[in-house]
Order: sequence, then C-alpha cells, then structure tokens
Amino acid sequence: MSVAKVCGGHRPPLQKLLAPRSLFHDVRVTLAREHCPISSEDIYERAGEWRFCLVIMSTTYKIVEGTIGLVVILGVIGWGFFRMLKRSYDPAQVLFKLAITVPLVIACFTAAAKTGIYGPVVILFLAVVTSVMWAPHIGEWLCKPLTGLYDGSDEPPVPKPYYSVARSLRMKGKFLEAVVEIRKQLARYPNDFEGVMLLAGIQAENLQDLPGAEITLNHFCDQPNPPPKQVAAAMNHLADWQLKLTQDADSARAALEKITTRFPDTELALLAAQRIAHLGGTEKILLEAHDRQPIAVPEGVKNIGLLETSGHLAPAEIDPAQLAADYVKHLEQHPLDTEVRETLAILYADHYQRLDLAAGELEQLIDQPNQPSKRVAHWLNLLADLQIRHGADYDTVRGTLEKILDRFPDLAVAEMARTRLGHLKTELKGHQATPDVKLGVYEQNLGLKYGSRRRL
Repeated sequence: MSVAKVCGGHRPPLQKLLAPRSLFHDVRVTLAREHCPISSEDIYERAGEWRFCLVIMSTTYKIVEGTIGLVVILGVIGWGFFRMLKRSYDPAQVLFKLAITVPLVIACFTAAAKTGIYGPVVILFLAVVTSVMWAPHIGEWLCKPLTGLYDGSDEPPVPKPYYSVARSLRMKGKFLEAVVEIRKQLARYPNDFEGVMLLAGIQAENLQDLPGAEITLNHFCDQPNPPPKQVAAAMNHLADWQLKLTQDADSARAALEKITTRFPDTELALLAAQRIAHLGGTEKILLEAHDRQPIAVPEGVKNIGLLETSGHLAPAEIDPAQLAADYVKHLEQHPLDTEVRETLAILYADHYQRLDLAAGELEQLIDQPNQPSKRVAHWLNLLADLQIRHGADYDTVRGTLEKILDRFPDLAVAEMARTRLGHLKTELKGHQATPDVKLGVYEQNLGLKYGSRRRL
C-alpha cells in the first residue's frame, strides 16, 4: 500500500520524494506519519480487533443455531412422546418404562466409555433391553393411523344420550324408574327425539297417561325450528295412540291436521291428508275389534255336489256404478286421496271403457305438486298400461312413457322407462287381438272310403 493511500490521499512534496533512499529514509517515515492520521501498526491492530469480533460473532451464531436446533429436536421428541403417552392405553406403564430407560441409558453409555473394547457389548445389551421395553409402544404408534381407519382410533365418540338403562327398566315393569332415567338424559340433551318418543311411549302405553304423552310431544314440536320429519313422526305416533288406546278419530284427525297446517304444500302434508281421508274406516275397524257383534251364519246348501251348477251360490258382485258413485263422493270430501282416485281411474277404464275419464283422473294425480317421483312414475306407467290394454296407438303410449324421461332423467325410473320403450312394440303386439282364421269345407270320412288305389 502506498503512502498516499495510507495517508488518505495527501502526498508529500516532490523534492523530498526524489531524495536518495539511504539518506532520507527516516525523513520519509516521519513525513508519512505526519501526513497519515492512522499508522500501519494501528491499522494492523484494528484489523486484528475486527477479526476477533468476527470470530466471536461466528461462534455465537453457531451456538445459537445449535441451541435452536436442539430445542426444536427436543420439542419434536417431547411432542411425539406426549402424543404417544396420551394415546397409549396404559400411560402409567409408559411413564414407568421411561423412568427405567433414562437411568439405564446413562449408566450403559458411562460403562461403555470406561470398559474399552467391551463397550459395544454394553451398547448391544442396552439396545436389546430398550427394544423389548419400547417395541410394543412404537409399533402401536406407527400402526395407529392404519388401524384407526377401522376402529376409529382413540378419537372420543360423539356425545349422545344412552337409553339402555331406561329400556331395561321398562322391560322389567319399572316404568316410573325408566321415566326418571329418560329425564336425566333429556336434562343433558334437551329435545332429543329418541328420548322424547321413548318417554311419550311409556306415558301412553305403560302408564296409560295419554294426555301426558300429548303434552310431551307438543312441547317437543313447539320448540324453535324442529326438524319437519321428526314433527310429522311425533304427530303420527300421537294419532296412532289416539286410535289404538281411546278409539278417538277426532283427536287423531286433529293431530294429523297439525302436519298439514304446519307444513303446507309438502310431501308430509300429502301423506297426512291421505291418512286423514281413511280415518273413518280405521275407526270402524278398531271399534269392531273392541265390540264384536255375533255373526249369524246361514245354513249351507245341502248336496252341493249334486247340483247342476253352483253359479247362483256365488256372492253378489258389488255394483260398479254404486262403487264409482261412492268414490266420487269420497273424493269430493278428500280430494288429496290418491288411493281412491287411482282405483276410480281403473274402474273408468276397465268397466266403463272410458279411457279418457281414466286419463283425466290419473293426470290429476300426476300434476299434484310435491308428490314423490316414485309415485308419479307409477301413475305414468299405469296410464301407459291402460292405454295399451284399451287399444291406444304406439305414439300415444310412447308419449306417456317419455314424460318419465322428461321429469326424472337422472333417476332409476327413467332407466326403467327406457327399457320399456325398447320393448314397447312387442308389448303392443302382445295385446292385439288375434284374427280368426276361416277354415274351408273339406271331404269328410276320407279314410273310410273303399276302392281307392294303393300307391306302390
């Protein structure tokens, strides 16, 4: 490094620099020290200090890096051990083994360092002992994700009420104790549908407290935002108990009307209306079961085997006209009764040969909103059956079946309709009347004539 650079750009006079080196060496050194604020010895000392600082910083960085790595490794090991301990079936046994393993490892490594050539034997002994102690736990920890796919692992089950004690008490005839157990579960899980229905069932069927069961179900249905299907199921059960236990069709009708009022224009409302339409017949059957009247059996026909015919003994058939009139009157009171309307359509087609009236009744069923897809497809197939049975052409029947494809293209009923369309011509041909074949007049008793030549 030149004197000018060392001195920060200051140059000595030119005359002094051109003097002989042997005479003016000390003078140049003196001038260089005068013009440069820092001497070469100071620069060397400063460089040594910086190198020392860099060494200290590098060493500190390595120590910090190693400490952080060690902490991370120990944290991962601790976290893994904690999870293994938490998932273990016997945490006390794991802690006991750990208390034995740590001193054993320290002792074995100390002994291996002191025994010299026998150190590997000590390490081998340590490996065998620790593998025997920890192999089951390590295998359990490694296989837990796979076995957890089948047994649910150690995830806690979803909390839910258990009514096994209440059902057992009910089977033993201890109904009040069963009610107490159910109410304990309902206190923890209020408005649980299974518990409410079990409680109402014990009240109605075992304790003969139908008003209490009705209060229980009404309290469940009056909660905010109850599931519609559960409300409908509760009201249907209440209607069953009203009919079965008290033969009270009016109360059963009132319970079912709650469904139609609460969920109008839904499938639940249609099912409830269907049941309301048949409550009269159900009440009559239940009353007859409780109040059986004697049936007078007339004397049978004697010598029935000697009669020329037994047709007059058959019971009189129901007048189809009267039956149709009864159906029409019933539908005026209960227009949503799909069962009676379907029967009326078949009666129009088969007895009166009025396919147009039958199609009108079935179209009313098909066009009803909120009907299940399976029922609509059934009515369309029934209409196609009546059309084939009464001589409709191919295009008419095909149009009826194609309505299933248009309404439900992605359901199984559409695939069944496609299959039927593929065999429709064969089905139509099977219902066509076979034409009569007129036979000619041929010579009679041809084989009894004599004199005919015998062919050789």
